[in-house]
Amino acid sequence: MAYNCVVAIKQVPDTKRITGEAMNDDGTVNRGALPAVFNPEDLNALELALDIKDKFGGKVTVVTMGLPAASAVLREALYRGADDAILVTDRRAAASDTLATSYILSCAVKKLDYDIVLCGRQAIDGDTAQVGPQMAEKLGIPQITYVEKLLTLENHYVTARRNIGNGWQEVKCKLPVLLTVVDEANEPRVAAAKKLMKFKKARTAVEIQQQLKKQNPAASEAELKQLADMKIKELSEQGLLIKQWDLDHLKADMQWCGRDGSPTKVHRIQSVVLTARESKTVETSDKGISDMIHELISDKTIS
Repeated sequence: MAYNCVVAIKQVPDTKRITGEAMNDDGTVNRGALPAVFNPEDLNALELALDIKDKFGGKVTVVTMGLPAASAVLREALYRGADDAILVTDRRAAASDTLATSYILSCAVKKLDYDIVLCGRQAIDGDTAQVGPQMAEKLGIPQITYVEKLLTLENHYVTARRNIGNGWQEVKCKLPVLLTVVDEANEPRVAAAKKLMKFKKARTAVEIQQQLKKQNPAASEAELKQLADMKIKELSEQGLLIKQWDLDHLKADMQWCGRDGSPTKVHRIQSVVLTARESKTVETSDKGISDMIHELISDKTIS
């Protein structure tokens, strides 16, 4: 029996390189100040969906919400084996918190045929782990969070093992279901050379428009539109046009989108710098390490 999977993925700033310049005055992230990467645990969610497709058949669709540049993670998902990709992009979605983001993504997922929705446990730029569970609530489907292993999938029932911190729990649930996946679940596959060659020219409509405008600075709006329409038709016929949806296409209620639909407010940003008050050099020998351990035990740092 085949199962269709939808994977919500996100392009995030590389928080390993974060500085004070990476934050705006209103508490939002200045994404232009940091390199962008595929959210790590979303890769684990994608790998689980691809594994389900490999074993049972079906289709894997990836969805992301963000600026046109977020199309990069959609292409990367296609390189790894996803069948279809959708970019949800709209200026009116700017400054969406987890509540607004989950609403917009749920509107997109409702337009798709799915048995299982998958997300990474959390994104490294927020670490809230809220979007997945909030999506499940808005979709009206059950959820299994912190999934570290899929145990069984048969007769439209899934059994998964979830990490509960100091142990694990087995949960059985009827489909459709939403799963949030932790990084211990699997080792994400690398891009396939054949798929990379096939999809490297895949683009969204907005990317095509931006590229043509850059290549033809003297062209009029009418000329650019004509060029864009031709390119969009060409890529569509080749199966290389990445779907692009806005809030009107989703029929989203604007009071739940963007800043207006985001009750979360940042009141203060504080930079915390940890400095060592004193340091001690440990001799790189068995005796040096043994002395250090005894010293840590004696001052009750460890027991």
